[in-house]
Amino acid sequence: MLTQKIEIAPSILTADFGALRSQIIEVTAAGVDRIHLDIMDGHFVPPLSFSTEVVTAVASATNLPIEVHLMVENPLKYIEMFAEAGASTHIFHFEAMQNLDSCQTVIQEIKASNSSPAVAISPNTNIDSILELMEDIEQVTVMTIEPGWGGQKLRPELLSKIIDLRKITSEMNLPNFNIEIDGGVKIDNIKQCITAGANVLVAGSAIYNDNMNPKSAVEELRIAINNSLKK
Repeated sequence: MLTQKIEIAPSILTADFGALRSQIIEVTAAGVDRIHLDIMDGHFVPPLSFSTEVVTAVASATNLPIEVHLMVENPLKYIEMFAEAGASTHIFHFEAMQNLDSCQTVIQEIKASNSSPAVAISPNTNIDSILELMEDIEQVTVMTIEPGWGGQKLRPELLSKIIDLRKITSEMNLPNFNIEIDGGVKIDNIKQCITAGANVLVAGSAIYNDNMNPKSAVEELRIAINNSLKK
């Protein structure tokens, strides 16, 4: 059983941008742990998304940590500007770099920006690709959907990556290592995510949707988390 707190990280991709500030304030008050922003360049994945101005706006509305998920071809271009805008964690994709030396360069640049480095892996990437990086980073983000679009369903077969990663962090004596799950997290699969070993849950459409307000959605997620942790 995990001893780490299970964190909720709202992804604002499906938020109402006409009311973004109030929606950030609302989830902050509801007790989430960090804010997750998908940065997409139109090349690594087809969509385009947030600029530094959005990160700055989010940072002005909350005192929570902000993580930027860099779904971009060249992460090095973006590290400094997003750190200055308020990002405290930079998540870059292994697939954008393809080799460990390039990944190490990005990791060192992130650390130089006084931010925390994290690596994301897409569904087709094996965890063996990133094992040599784990002592130099603080988090792995496991994509359980194809990166780029919100609202997709979690692919349960990909939870095996989280199970294997959690075993490896135990073997490496990394008790505070974050394993984040990103993609299709909902109330009905939270127990599976936590049982697999994820301790940071990215939730987009589960929080920002047309069925309930963000505060109520966060409260329901927290209840589901607490129920999942009961013996």
